[in-house]
Amino acid sequence: MNLEDKIDIVKEILKDKKVAIGFSGGADSTLIAYLSSQVAKDTLAITINNHLLPTGFVENTKKVASSFGIKHEIIDINFYEDEYFLSNDSRRCYTCRNLMYSQIEKLAHQNDFDFICDGNNISDLVIDRPGILVTYKKGFNTPFIDAKLTSREIHEYLNKNNIPYSRSTTCLATRIPTDTPTTLEKITRISNCEDYILDNTNCEIVKVRDHGKFGIVEVDDLNEILNDGKYNQINDELKRQGFKKVALNLTPLNDDEFISIDYKDSSFSYQLPFTINIEKTNEQLNNKSDGKIELENITICENGLIKGHDFENYDKALDAFMEILPKLRRNI
Repeated sequence: MNLEDKIDIVKEILKDKKVAIGFSGGADSTLIAYLSSQVAKDTLAITINNHLLPTGFVENTKKVASSFGIKHEIIDINFYEDEYFLSNDSRRCYTCRNLMYSQIEKLAHQNDFDFICDGNNISDLVIDRPGILVTYKKGFNTPFIDAKLTSREIHEYLNKNNIPYSRSTTCLATRIPTDTPTTLEKITRISNCEDYILDNTNCEIVKVRDHGKFGIVEVDDLNEILNDGKYNQINDELKRQGFKKVALNLTPLNDDEFISIDYKDSSFSYQLPFTINIEKTNEQLNNKSDGKIELENITICENGLIKGHDFENYDKALDAFMEILPKLRRNI
């Protein structure tokens, strides 16, 4: 199925509905909002300001929503008042999304928007993002997953149609290792450091990981850091912000996620970066098994390994793998 066919599927899902969207102004929610503005009966973009977001985040959502001519509401939630969230345990992303989606759901229903969706796409399901469980729990719709759209395809469509979006919308709390407290001081330092790098380079994606005395810089374009001695300036600034040592991750950031499986002799395998909750996955599949799930031509293992056999070609194997992904329930 080509990109335009997948986009048509999304349009058909949204057509003539009153669509409420969890809206960050990033690639995924921007495309959902854009397509909804074309075919839906009404569209409401709902942005959560949790005070943990990159500089200019809220202003960008206002600008994008206005350009599409859709309704836009901003909900202010001060996450610094939530002690459990600040404890920053391994469930932080689940906790964060649960807090946000509860408010999105409430506002959508108050305004009689009965089709609530988010921008999760199919490639999100092979990445360690436990927040997807909240999407399932709340019953939010996922048009991009239904259409099997990947991040790479979403970016391709946005770029081809000159639809502007932000590449910097991720929560700054994700820069802090789990099981170390999130504080206003840490978030402020991370924000200041990322803003400095964005202002002094042509990088579009910047993350500064806060490991106490150590700061780890991640960017989408390493040349922007290594050329012209900019790393010296960045090193000095991050030390001025309080880091004792500064490191550069030599693996560039890449938000063009797609899905590729290991296929050979009619069989494939894929190792997911999380374990599978067999009991809950069985519920989704109307299946009963222990230890691992054996379907007609796909095996789902508790350790996250997915194996398939007897597929005529790579495309059919990949499509079957994508078909099973939304039915998996992971452990957190």
